[in-house]
Amino acid sequence: MNDEYYMKQALVQAQKAFDEEEVPVGAVIVLNNKIIARGYNQVEKLNDCTAHAEIIALTSAFNYLGSKYLMDATLYVTVEPCVMCAGALYWSKIGRIVYGAIDEKNGHRRVTRDVSPFHPKTVIEYGLLQEECSQLMKDFFAMRRK
Repeated sequence: MNDEYYMKQALVQAQKAFDEEEVPVGAVIVLNNKIIARGYNQVEKLNDCTAHAEIIALTSAFNYLGSKYLMDATLYVTVEPCVMCAGALYWSKIGRIVYGAIDEKNGHRRVTRDVSPFHPKTVIEYGLLQEECSQLMKDFFAMRRK
């Protein structure tokens, strides 16, 4: 198993969101080469603006581990986390975040600029399967405009 494999699993989650007419963002959390949590956007389904893929995956991981910290875990998410999700990830102390597509409109970098909103020990990587992650978003919004 490698980063690409796990990002493809996050894309499976994003496709679930797409199929349910949610903004197609998916996430998985991996610990010791095992997926311990999955999440996809469920904002419309749950009528909850905080029901982002990352938040759902974090809650699932915390429950699975019985812990509020994820120092040794990696989050794979298809789109750059927003400021809300970045804050939750900060508090989780997650060890690593890998995201696919940059989100110019709603991603954390729009607000945080050159200052990382994540825990100082968190490693950030982006651009993995960026085209696939980005295309799912483009397809979703193109469909919505019809």
